Amino acid sequence: MPTTVSVSIDAPSLAQGVAFYCGGFGFSEKARPVPGVAVPHGLNVEFCLLEKPAGSKPSPNTKDRRQFERHWTPVHLEFHVEDLHAALQRVEALGAKREQVFENPEHGSAAFCSDPFGHGFCLLERTGEH
Repeated sequence: MPTTVSVSIDAPSLAQGVAFYCGGFGFSEKARPVPGVAVPHGLNVEFCLLEKPAGSKPSPNTKDRRQFERHWTPVHLEFHVEDLHAALQRVEALGAKREQVFENPEHGSAAFCSDPFGHGFCLLERTGEH
């Protein structure tokens, strides 16, 4: 059996997570398999939103606690979009924060953002080459 990959995103409110990712990127909610879990899908991807309260431990083996202010992680999502400025307006209206924008018409502009839960993500504008 081949290896598969799944992405899970913690959010303090499942309703807010679903509203942001479905409204901001065009995902549809496919399922709620158990309380506190939603499965959005679309754009050739499916992922899990996990409702986890702020301050809860992500593992019994750590002193870390979940926090939903802006935080850095070496793993993030990148969304490839046709119109960077329209995508920015859409996600900002849903609570995203614009952190940095790089304008590059030749290779495609990019915006570094964070979702309403502090997770970083990028918007990358497609060009004719990509």
